[in-house]
Amino acid sequence: MKSPEKVYLIDTNVILRYLLGDHPEFSPKAEAFMEDISEGRKKAEILDVVTAECIYVLEKYYQVSKHEIVEKLSAILNFSGIVNFSRAETLTALLKYRDSNVDIVDCILAAKSSRSKVVVSFDKDLEELKAVSETL
Repeated sequence: MKSPEKVYLIDTNVILRYLLGDHPEFSPKAEAFMEDISEGRKKAEILDVVTAECIYVLEKYYQVSKHEIVEKLSAILNFSGIVNFSRAETLTALLKYRDSNVDIVDCILAAKSSRSKVVVSFDKDLEELKAVSETL
């Protein structure tokens, strides 16, 4: 019986080193790994929590603009080797984040909401995002 194909869960620091190219040892390794993902030679998943952490670090620490963050992370999510089941939702969340003044976590919640997955919150921002939500 053949072993299942390996899928890598990419940590925030790998994505940051890849995007920023700021570390003499880690950035080239991250670039080579991400090139394998881009070309589909390796498979990987990027969890929403990693996407959120990337945004926080890029925005708060490196002062990268929302538009640039969304452009770069969207490009990575569209690499051939990315196997996220929720890729469309994550891309939608990134667009909501780019086009609003709302936190990425609320954007992810809004993108994942539906009539069968209702967000419950005290946050009025979810209405702006057109989330399926209920306020307590």
